[in-house]
Amino acid sequence: MTMSDPLGDMLTRIRNGQHANKETVSCPWSTLREAVCNVLKKQGFIDGYIVKDLDNNKKDLVITLRYFEGEGSIREMKRVSKPGRRVYSGADELPYFYNGLGIAVVSTSKGVMSDHEARAANVGGEVLCQIF
Repeated sequence: MTMSDPLGDMLTRIRNGQHANKETVSCPWSTLREAVCNVLKKQGFIDGYIVKDLDNNKKDLVITLRYFEGEGSIREMKRVSKPGRRVYSGADELPYFYNGLGIAVVSTSKGVMSDHEARAANVGGEVLCQIF
């Protein structure tokens, strides 16, 4: 059975893994998921990720979660652009999340980046999710 929202599935796995105090979570690999994990790692929300090769030419993404004083570093994750309703924003119209304390992950023509990087590069795009 195919998934209708693979990125939403990854975010839910991360959220559930932190609630269960797991050290790592795994999900099927895709370039978009790896790019979002790269942004999360750069911003300090996860410790890291590795791409693990499986049989039948498939890959898994193993994400190492970050905790601070026993609590997950991610307090809130929200999927903004969904398969049924895509949300696009220009560079000057990118939303601030928690007055700039949180980040919005944006898929731009120059790659997947945080909202701060997109504003600095003066590019807009699809707002994938918001994380605080």
